[in-house]
Amino acid sequence: MIIQDRIAAKLPAWRERVQRLIKEFGSVKVGEVTVEQIYSGIRGVQINVSDISYIDPQEGIRIRGYTIPEILEKLPKAQGSQYPLAGGIFYLLMVDEIPSYAEAMEVEEEWRRRSRVPIYVYDLIRAMPACAHPMTMFSQAILALNCESVFAERYNEGMQKSEYWLATLDDSMNLVAKAPNIAAFIYNLRYKGGRQTRPDFDLDWSANFANMLVPGNENYRDLIRLFIVLHSDHEGANVSAHTAQLVNSALSDVYYSTSAAMCGLAGPLHGLANQECLRWLEGVYSRFNGLPDKDQLANFARDWLKSGQVIPGYGHPVLRVTDPRFTAQMIFGNEHFPDDSLFTLAKMVYEVVPGILIETGKVKNPWPNVDALSGAIQHHYGVNEYDFYTVLFGVSRIMGLTAQSVWARALGKPIERPKSLTTRMLEEIVGIVPVSEGSE
Repeated sequence: MIIQDRIAAKLPAWRERVQRLIKEFGSVKVGEVTVEQIYSGIRGVQINVSDISYIDPQEGIRIRGYTIPEILEKLPKAQGSQYPLAGGIFYLLMVDEIPSYAEAMEVEEEWRRRSRVPIYVYDLIRAMPACAHPMTMFSQAILALNCESVFAERYNEGMQKSEYWLATLDDSMNLVAKAPNIAAFIYNLRYKGGRQTRPDFDLDWSANFANMLVPGNENYRDLIRLFIVLHSDHEGANVSAHTAQLVNSALSDVYYSTSAAMCGLAGPLHGLANQECLRWLEGVYSRFNGLPDKDQLANFARDWLKSGQVIPGYGHPVLRVTDPRFTAQMIFGNEHFPDDSLFTLAKMVYEVVPGILIETGKVKNPWPNVDALSGAIQHHYGVNEYDFYTVLFGVSRIMGLTAQSVWARALGKPIERPKSLTTRMLEEIVGIVPVSEGSE
């Protein structure tokens, strides 16, 4: 397998780098944690190493060092499309190299070979109650695939530690190959009366996924090609990414760890942001019975903020510029449906809201992130079932989650076990109460 061979060639140098840091510089302090950070979700504390992606405050996410515009330009494109193959972004995440078209297609062919989903997974999804959220279905389906785990089987047979990454890569390839079929089955069962959509193996991975959701629409295939790249990874310490790494650090296989990550992604403060953005846009459109003018929108936004609410999709804890992923979607929309009502409103919000946020003096980054547009664009193509948007997000994010897991096992990262403190200990540290006898 091409990705396996490329990683194997790189590993000796990577292991040497990591071991040198541990042995020669292990006592060097990287940072200090404040009481405020402890009580604020460990925000901003440097606790992780992720060479796969990094958020540059001025240029947005860098995947293996490349910005989003660079990735969209350099990755090999699907035939007849200006948008990249999913096999290309996965290769980049895993191998740290821009692949050739042939190398990206080799990954795609490997996925085709591994794409069959066991019948029991579909039976499990069908058996779930009507009230089950699509993310619940998706997470449970991934977890059920643990029966197929190469890692679990080989670990029980006494696999050498040096081979953990190989089995993890095998599981990762299998999971990514099956994810579109599972997600599309959930969509069609839940929203389309259980219609049957079969994979089209003449299409690339992204286009096949798109075709099972919106059959026969070439532009939607391009949108999913773009969507997969934009959402493939986002550093290693957000809720879903860190959850996957934490669970995987216990040597739970990628089905356990990815299922857990999807549970984190389903939270309103994480992966649900895209649907909240669309719901807000629809609320504004309904409030004015159509498109407001800019003055009306500005007054509405001011009143909205004064009421103590936030404008979803605007602001980011790290970025200090417009999210390049937002810009890429804006370019797509302007090319394919510039007069769509919700898209037009989203553009107007982009022109008006940052200035309003700056007026408050409370927002460091008033610019939109990727979620500000992703729901509105899906809505244009008839995928307007809010609850499914996070599953779309999850299908893409599995690529980055599994890449992180493969490299964690390849570099021998240990089980995570941070230390907790009591409130009394903190009070002693800051001097509110005297140090207890025996505390020192």
